[in-house]
Amino acid sequence: MTSSLTVRPSVAVTQPRDLERLIVGQATSDGAGVKLTRVLTQALQRRLDPYLMLDAFGTDNPDDYIGGFPDHPHRGFETVTYMIAGRMRHRDSAGHEGLLQNGGVQWMTAGRGIIHSELPEQEEGRMEGFQLWLNLPAKDKMSAPWYRDIQSAEIPEFRTDAGVAVRVIAGESHGVQGAMQREATQPLYLDLHLPDGAQFAQSLPIAHNAFVYVYQGALSIGETTVPVQRMAIFKNQADHDGVILQAQGQTKALLIAGQPLNEPIAQYGPFVMNSNEEIFQAVADFKAGRLA
Repeated sequence: MTSSLTVRPSVAVTQPRDLERLIVGQATSDGAGVKLTRVLTQALQRRLDPYLMLDAFGTDNPDDYIGGFPDHPHRGFETVTYMIAGRMRHRDSAGHEGLLQNGGVQWMTAGRGIIHSELPEQEEGRMEGFQLWLNLPAKDKMSAPWYRDIQSAEIPEFRTDAGVAVRVIAGESHGVQGAMQREATQPLYLDLHLPDGAQFAQSLPIAHNAFVYVYQGALSIGETTVPVQRMAIFKNQADHDGVILQAQGQTKALLIAGQPLNEPIAQYGPFVMNSNEEIFQAVADFKAGRLA
């Protein structure tokens, strides 16, 4: 982030949420052997509705990412890919193509179905980033596929008077509107860079589920330390109007929240619908070539 960001006054949070629990991600691989950590797993989908998955990837070893993610289908949700370092080429069956690179975001609505690939455009160096899955309400699951490349310069940024640099990928923070808005799920997606000892406050609606993932340094939340590569889930508490985070050393973290859909969730691999019957139909449509 640049050092010339507009300074915004701090938000007043009078009763911060407490932590519910810390989550250790699960090491796994996806695509053509890309190594990653699955932070938000299927077991947490109901608790963190409307979010379905969060993967973190970061390595200097090309063998861990060089295969990328060849053609694969999706239906029924949105993917949000945030690239911290590296270059990834996106192509899909709807004719979209884009290059995801340092600081950029790829926001894709799979809707009724899409087949896409995400392949690295580098053979050496570091690749690091995150992929978040955001559910769609039942009424939008069979909508037309949609795609947007958001380059780094298009993401609104500001600095608090405590020196915290904030990138507003989605939602709103301290009066700054993010690059993306969604009415049904009201996602908040912030990338926070905190100097040692700095506090950051964010107001949140009581009903919204919220979590934070630390990818550098550590955070203090109340009396609890959230170390690097840990996700912390916040409690949903009446009369608690937001969250307060404090850095232990130079810290970087994602703060994510959203309005739960409170609808049934049925998932089979890359398909997320509301019933098993809809999943069976998604698989049948894919096998019959109707997602292309």
